[in-house]
Amino acid sequence: MSSSVTRATGNEPPQSADGPRAEAADAPATTLPAAKRRGYGLLRAGLAALSGVLLYLSFPPRPLWWLAPFALALLAGCLHGRRARAGFGLGLLSGLGFLLPLLVWTGEEVGPVPWLALSTLEALLIGLTGLGIALVSRLRAWPLFAAAVWVAGEALRARAPFGGFPWGKLAFGQADGVFTPLVALGGTPLLSFGVALCGFGLYEAVRIARSHPGRTTAALTALTIAAPIGAGLAARPLVSDAAEDGTVVAAVIQGNVPRLGLDFNSQRRAVLDNHARRTVQLAEDVRAGRVPKPDFVVWPENSSDLDPYAEADAHDVIDQAVKAIGVPVAIGAVVAPETGPLRNTMILWDPVKGPTATYDKRKIQPFGERIPMRSVVRLFSSDVDRVRRDFGPGKDPGVFDMAGSGIGMVTCFEAAFDDAVRSTVQDGAQVIAVPSNNATFGRTQMTYQQLAMDRIRAVEHSRTVLVPVTSGVSAVIRPDGRVVSQTKMFTADALVAEIPLRSGRTPATVLGPLPEYALLLLAAGGLGLLLARRLGSRRAAPRGAGPGAQPRRVGS
Repeated sequence: MSSSVTRATGNEPPQSADGPRAEAADAPATTLPAAKRRGYGLLRAGLAALSGVLLYLSFPPRPLWWLAPFALALLAGCLHGRRARAGFGLGLLSGLGFLLPLLVWTGEEVGPVPWLALSTLEALLIGLTGLGIALVSRLRAWPLFAAAVWVAGEALRARAPFGGFPWGKLAFGQADGVFTPLVALGGTPLLSFGVALCGFGLYEAVRIARSHPGRTTAALTALTIAAPIGAGLAARPLVSDAAEDGTVVAAVIQGNVPRLGLDFNSQRRAVLDNHARRTVQLAEDVRAGRVPKPDFVVWPENSSDLDPYAEADAHDVIDQAVKAIGVPVAIGAVVAPETGPLRNTMILWDPVKGPTATYDKRKIQPFGERIPMRSVVRLFSSDVDRVRRDFGPGKDPGVFDMAGSGIGMVTCFEAAFDDAVRSTVQDGAQVIAVPSNNATFGRTQMTYQQLAMDRIRAVEHSRTVLVPVTSGVSAVIRPDGRVVSQTKMFTADALVAEIPLRSGRTPATVLGPLPEYALLLLAAGGLGLLLARRLGSRRAAPRGAGPGAQPRRVGS
């Protein structure tokens, strides 16, 4: 239809069932031969999958954080102006390209079925994100709305199904990037939003450059690229590792495991002995003057899979090690009540009083520590029966008073969840400890992906993060996100470091989920605006003009 129709009637071109501009976006394809249409479709699908692969390559252990905006720019090129169903399919392909390599470690000891199932499920949610981006791409200032839709997709993945799986948030790949300080301003949602906005703005800049835009359009597009980078640089003063409340000397123990894989659990006593032995060795090093005496020590998650409340031998081994070092020690243990679920518990062990305070892990890993739909899952993998008794979640944050310092416990998988970490800081944590057990995943990239999460959390809440891991990599992370010391994998070791205590709160700590809620409202506003436009177009259409009716032509 010629532009004179619009001028004469005041109406926009007729809308397809998928919303404004969908027909216009797809119109050229209807004039192409079928073979070319298929070729363009295959090319677009391949580029969508490539965008996911590029996004994967931006994640640790590679220091290629800057690839993320380019990956999203490529995805935007595939999604811009597409129909809803095409947006879903292309988003799914991008999600598979991203998550299949990112999560390959989930099948390390249990075969490909859990890995493929998890990756596909998460990719389907990214498909829904692609659908939303395709829809809002028809709006003015669409990069802003599209970046908010991306955050909405991450919010969904962090909550559903089975309590959510936030692994793969854009924010978690940015520990070394220029955008990183945004996390101290608005948490991981704002950091993800900044990266996404820059990526979508990059594509829009290329797109409008080809059509010779006016100055105003060009300036606004440039702003979508420059604003996230400028905001990240402007937020740098929020990133500090100054010792607000003095310093302490902390130690983390990596006792190592007898062998890789799931079967390390059959050597529970050996794992406990390894950590006790390495703690006693640390005590000997202190007496010899080789290292300073720590004010407290943190052991990893599952460092004692024997319940020290029920097993006298386990109790004695731990107690002797704690007495040898002579300072409070946080012990990761499996506690087995007579009834009810198991507990993944951190125990504060005093050299005089013995076990005192406890913290039960609140975010229990589905299909790892608990098996939803056990009878159904067993049809696909008999490995579910390795988890004979499910773990149950705790309720309250855990902040231990260790030598007068507030040490907040965030156990392993919990570091991926915004609320778990923030609630610990709100409860008085001056230091965050993330005791973990990655032995099940061997030498895969999982360890480095999780370490990057811990670095982001350090900057987000301006806290030192201690990461004791059974088999590595254990680390000490300063409040500015720098890793100042770390161990090698599958070696027994101890890290001793003087660290700052901090009690100040970043804007991200104070605001909590509010930035995410604001971005969710922005995404909903974009989709609502699109819906309102569709309804308005239908009301303005000539009476009797059905889906196949041709509009009345006015002028040439």
